[in-house]
Amino acid sequence: MPQVKHFGVFQFKDGITAEQVEQCFAEMQAMVGQIPGLLEMINGPYDSDEGLNDGFTHGFIMTFESPEARDDYLPHPVHERVKEVVVPCLERVVVFDFNV
Repeated sequence: MPQVKHFGVFQFKDGITAEQVEQCFAEMQAMVGQIPGLLEMINGPYDSDEGLNDGFTHGFIMTFESPEARDDYLPHPVHERVKEVVVPCLERVVVFDFNV
């Protein structure tokens, strides 16, 4: 069964502090171990001279053990709670999934 890579990029709203950004990613990281099938979450700020980030400043990659685990994560109460913290801080977001 394939794993799922669930990746996204964020553009935070003007005025969002570095501490708020850190808190968003801490909340997301804390989902690992609370949501079955979410194996890993890594994140970081954009760091390239290429300049193709289109205003997005941070990214993350989550690994799920299966497409079903990803599907179960989407409506999971822990994910819904984390969205309440993260989404209000965002100007734009793109999320993209693929199987490996």
